[in-house]
Amino acid sequence: MNLTLRVWRQRGPKEPGALVTYRLPDVSHHMSFLEMLDTLNQHLVEKGEEPVAFEHDCREGICGCCGVVIDGVAHGPRKGTTACQLHMRFYDDGDTIVIEPWRAAAFPVLRDLIVDRSAFDRIVEAGGFISVRTGSAPEANATLIPKDTLERSMDAAECIGCGACVAACPNASATLFISAKVAHLGLLPQGRPEAAERVRRMFEQAGKEGFGYCSNYRECEAVCPKRISVNFIAFANREFHRGALTRVEGTGGKAG
Repeated sequence: MNLTLRVWRQRGPKEPGALVTYRLPDVSHHMSFLEMLDTLNQHLVEKGEEPVAFEHDCREGICGCCGVVIDGVAHGPRKGTTACQLHMRFYDDGDTIVIEPWRAAAFPVLRDLIVDRSAFDRIVEAGGFISVRTGSAPEANATLIPKDTLERSMDAAECIGCGACVAACPNASATLFISAKVAHLGLLPQGRPEAAERVRRMFEQAGKEGFGYCSNYRECEAVCPKRISVNFIAFANREFHRGALTRVEGTGGKAG
């Protein structure tokens, strides 16, 4: 099939960018979306033009690197699917596809479709580690955890940090990402000792990075390739307020 691609091209963070139109013939229905971009780049290189810069790694929906906005939707039109898992069989001959990078002040464009997502790394670093003993694996039944609690924690742990939630949110909020990280550890007994400080530090770091606040649009949940639930946002908010009250009580009723 033949496609028309409108791709965001930008040489660097301080350079102006624009959508550039390309015609791409003979696209196989069996290609993944990233393989289609590989084919486009092959054509561009053969013509002596600069290939489109885009990020990728595992191409199996695990690493979260492949984040792009496709026709206005983070990761494209398929629910629960990363861009690398999207296949061209879902498109028709003659279609026009618009491909852009994540749009958020906290995710500056580095080049073309690649954005700097190191803000996520700094949020995770702010959360810190859990202070449990390392060494040999403990006996599996030494710490009893209810099955429902364990499954909720593992659901939160599925977050791959791709940034689709930020790209979809009108406020460019990272709250779904933060809440998944908070719930992953906070639901387990090993993560409880630092739970209050963890959530406080992570939200404070998000503010420093320039992410917006959550206004419950739920666009984040709609585009998340791992279907992370907004229920985790409610959990993180409760953790935050519980931690704030604990700090006030610990200072004799005076905040700070």
